[in-house]
Amino acid sequence: MPVHLPQPKQLRDLLADLLGRDVTLSPSAPFAPGPDTPASVAVYVDDSLRISALIACDLAFSAYAGAALGLIPVGDAAAAVGDGKVTDAIAENLYEVLNIAASTFNVAGADHLRLHALHPAGPPLDPQVRISTMTLGRREDLAVEIAGYGSGLLSVVLL
Repeated sequence: MPVHLPQPKQLRDLLADLLGRDVTLSPSAPFAPGPDTPASVAVYVDDSLRISALIACDLAFSAYAGAALGLIPVGDAAAAVGDGKVTDAIAENLYEVLNIAASTFNVAGADHLRLHALHPAGPPLDPQVRISTMTLGRREDLAVEIAGYGSGLLSVVLL
């Protein structure tokens, strides 16, 4: 079965409902983390544990989405961006956001996906994970503005 590529409206609705804030999405250039670009990458697998999709988030989205979920002050999220890595509390909250985001892949007639791992922004990414974020083809690249926190980049990549 094919993997469903979530549409921007699905992602906006999920984030707005989950974070309890207005969320605005707009198309962006493909986001590809590099060795000097901190990023969080969520790895999604099918029922056979085959990696089928990734969600890559830049450091800003990682910090703001994680902070917004846990009602962590925006200053703490901005400090994480300045430090080049998310805190443990923000990473735990981001894990929850991206775990719930798995529901956007799971529609009738598509493979069932679940979150297998989150590589939070800060430590260097596994090279294979980083290279996978650069896959062209079926992907959705978005700039995300979270009201009261800030904006960042999010890319959904089907493998």
